[in-house]
Amino acid sequence: MDLSTLTPSVSSYALPQPKVSSTQANRMASEEQKSHASETAQASEETDSSANRETTGPTRPDGTPLAPEEIQLLEQLKQTDREVRQHEMAHQTVGGPYTGGASYEYEVGPDGKRYAVAGEVPIDYGPVPGNPTATIEKMQTVIAAALAPAEPSSKDIQVAAQARQYLLEAKLEAAREQSEMNAARSAGEATTDTEEVTTTSDEQAA
Repeated sequence: MDLSTLTPSVSSYALPQPKVSSTQANRMASEEQKSHASETAQASEETDSSANRETTGPTRPDGTPLAPEEIQLLEQLKQTDREVRQHEMAHQTVGGPYTGGASYEYEVGPDGKRYAVAGEVPIDYGPVPGNPTATIEKMQTVIAAALAPAEPSSKDIQVAAQARQYLLEAKLEAAREQSEMNAARSAGEATTDTEEVTTTSDEQAA
């Protein structure tokens, strides 16, 4: 049998519709409107929230979002800025009175802000004239300050090397002065002993 020749049968039976009063109909319509308004407001909030999430990321000075490669560059600049400032702070903290204020070189990031990419802290590493003991103490502090950062720069290492040279010279000078003082003290004691012996001899002769 060719099924295409069959005429589909359609039932004329329909489900009875419930009777609703005009008051109930108005209430139902009002509730539907409220529900629809609530759903619309919720969708609007979700849209706004999504938009806020998109705009809370790093942006250019004009407010437009940064491209992925710009965000990566920005993160690198932030990391460099932290490392540079920590490096110089280490010099200042350990160097104490022998260090000055830090100065920085900056680079402007894609967000329009400045980030430190290099820094410098002046440090007085000259010997104390005429005072080898004070020079020794000072050079020990200078060496510690120069090598305080986790990764000392070549300039830091040079300063530490020069301070070590001054430290060695000061130690030699201090040793020489101590030797001279000991010799003078020994000579003074010998002179005193000789005077005592002479006095005793004179007394015996008398």
